[in-house]
Amino acid sequence: VAALLPHVNAQKANFKPQGIVNLLWAMAKLLDNGYEPISGFEEALAVLLPHVNAQKDQFDARGIANLLWAMAKLTDNRQHRTPGLKEAVAALLPHVNAQKDQFNTQDIANLLWAMAKLVDSGQNRTPELNNTVAALLPQVNAQKAHFKPQEIANLLWAMAKLVDNGQERTTEFNEAVIGLLPDVNAQKANFKPQGIVNLLWAMSKLVDNGQEQTPELKVAVAVLLPYVNAQIANFKPQGIANLLWAMAKLGELVELNVVTSTFESLVFRISENPQLSQKTILMSLWGIMVCCARLSLVSTANKNHMLEKHMDDLFNRLENTFLHNEEDQRTIAQAASWLGRACPVVPHYHTNISNTQVDFRDQLKSSIPSLRIEEEKSLISLPPVDLLLPDHNMVIEIQGPFHYVGGDFNTRNGSTLLKIALLQKAGFEVIEIPVTMLCNQDLMKPYIDQIKTRTGIPPQEHGSVSLKRRWADAAYVTADKGRQPSDHRYLTAEEHLEEQTGKPAKRKKKNSQ
Repeated sequence: VAALLPHVNAQKANFKPQGIVNLLWAMAKLLDNGYEPISGFEEALAVLLPHVNAQKDQFDARGIANLLWAMAKLTDNRQHRTPGLKEAVAALLPHVNAQKDQFNTQDIANLLWAMAKLVDSGQNRTPELNNTVAALLPQVNAQKAHFKPQEIANLLWAMAKLVDNGQERTTEFNEAVIGLLPDVNAQKANFKPQGIVNLLWAMSKLVDNGQEQTPELKVAVAVLLPYVNAQIANFKPQGIANLLWAMAKLGELVELNVVTSTFESLVFRISENPQLSQKTILMSLWGIMVCCARLSLVSTANKNHMLEKHMDDLFNRLENTFLHNEEDQRTIAQAASWLGRACPVVPHYHTNISNTQVDFRDQLKSSIPSLRIEEEKSLISLPPVDLLLPDHNMVIEIQGPFHYVGGDFNTRNGSTLLKIALLQKAGFEVIEIPVTMLCNQDLMKPYIDQIKTRTGIPPQEHGSVSLKRRWADAAYVTADKGRQPSDHRYLTAEEHLEEQTGKPAKRKKKNSQ
């Protein structure tokens, strides 16, 4: 390498398009495999990049895909400040659209991966870049049956990363995601450890950004999880952290017994490693907290002291670390609260009062004029609660769609589960009300009546909804009704009265409309 670099500069005017492609691809591949740049490396890179612009009309489809892949890799390996790199990217983007029908499956996967990586590394989302993504998405759907395992993993990772950085979830985008999910099932035995990590991270990130929870998505998650335990010895520390984060983020979508058994194996592996990055520690810490939260929300579950011990160990590794990122500060504050430790940071939280929250508060205040209500109150360094009844140690959370996996108003995500568990652990009674249950005053009334009962004020009529019951990993319904913990639903007023009295309640006749 050292001997060849000076000749790149000396013969820069003589390289053909394929030579430019091969050189830039090789330099990116060297860096990606741990090569430390020596004197002359960046100069050679800077010399080649203007020739990309000069010969942009002469590259074929494969050359364009390899060049953009190489530039994304160079950016990912701290070469983003090299003069001419952004200009070279901008020069190539229009040619992706022009040659979109000539790319094979590997080219499509590499190009979308490159777009996602460039955006994630600070490349501006120009109209040309957006047009490039838009041109490639229909090609994903058209060739969905032909992608190899690594290409499937790279594509779903890329789409998750793009949407996390502001990509609009168009019809073509959703079709590309949904079209790839069955391929995860079909190729489940062929994914390498990094592919499994990328896929589970991607699916978690997609649903976290509003991707609908489809049957295909549930199947894709379910079929991958057994391969996590099977390949446990082959995951790198950052991969383990990503898996812990992803499984935690998916919340109640993953069965609790699967989460617990997989977490125990992964956490043991990561705790053995004395050299962990700050990012790895923080992601692992948050994931373990969510797992412990799920266990605490199920009355029949045993407390997992081993997981809490690892949580304490990871907290100790961060205790004297200065955390710049707001999300990281919140993670350490939540861990301190769970462990009963002094909080080393004062996290900042953004507040957002919805119209539904205001309407419910006003109705509650109108029904119980003497009731003290505080809004958006942050308790013990935790995220602010919607409504706090300080005289009764009661919290009311109005849950919008982003509290649930895919916005289904049934399957709570990891962030929601952790917040509820932390509040309960701190001694607060938590009432969760999905926003869909507060569309009008008639729907609000049963909840207000139940709060009256809790605060010592008799409701006007019987049959109010039981708010104490939570649709967590334990069902709303008692075991003698034969339902499994995954049967999440609300009790009707009549069903609640049956449970309280043990007698069948009279049913109102439904209108024949």
